[in-house]
Amino acid sequence: MERAIFAGGCFWCMVQPFDTQPGIYSVTSGYTGGHTVNPTYEEVCTKETGHTEAIEIIFDENVISYPELLAIYWQQTDPTDAFGQFQDRGDSYRPVIYYLSEEQKEQAEISKQALAESGRFDQPIVTTIEAAHPFYPAEMYHQDYYKKNPENYARNHALRAAFLAGKW
Repeated sequence: MERAIFAGGCFWCMVQPFDTQPGIYSVTSGYTGGHTVNPTYEEVCTKETGHTEAIEIIFDENVISYPELLAIYWQQTDPTDAFGQFQDRGDSYRPVIYYLSEEQKEQAEISKQALAESGRFDQPIVTTIEAAHPFYPAEMYHQDYYKKNPENYARNHALRAAFLAGKW
């Protein structure tokens, strides 16, 4: 099994698009990129921990490749917004691809460049590609949110879906 870590706004909206793919063993909501060990949701919300809300994906590379995960990732975010995603604002919601190997870094850079050259966006692609930091799973009530709270998930996801429909 391989790992991938992506941040793209509220982690609630990032889980479902990956969770439903073949070859995905698990998708965990959590926090990464900051300086606080084992942060809580409340601590991350203070914007003082340096963490982003992110997802950790455990996947079978023989079934779904890292470049395929990157393609799904780009379709979930506004890569032109460095200050959050959709209604979620601030550093904890910034879009980041966290790489766990040089190969992942190279693949992420290639996919970012391809997106920039695609003409889909009229602004620069500002999603950062950063070395992975420790990943801390979020509290249990955040896990599988889209399954536990389908109505609230649908409301949160609607703004993303409207924006992204025009780009993909």
